Amino acid sequence: MFGTAMSTVFASRWKALLWAGGVLLTAYCSVPSADETAKGGADQAQEIKAAHDAIDALDQLNNPPGEN
Repeated sequence: MFGTAMSTVFASRWKALLWAGGVLLTAYCSVPSADETAKGGADQAQEIKAAHDAIDALDQLNNPPGEN
């Protein structure tokens, strides 16, 4: 379906090793670091408030109060 067929990937040991390396690299890059997961609740709350403020500001820009 996507890319090459599995029978061609595993036709040689080198292709299989390259495929497995790609899978491992994807897994390594998609796991968050310890710093990101150890963030305190206050930091997360501050980021959420900033995101809500940004959404409200964009909403006011796109829909001014005087126009309907």
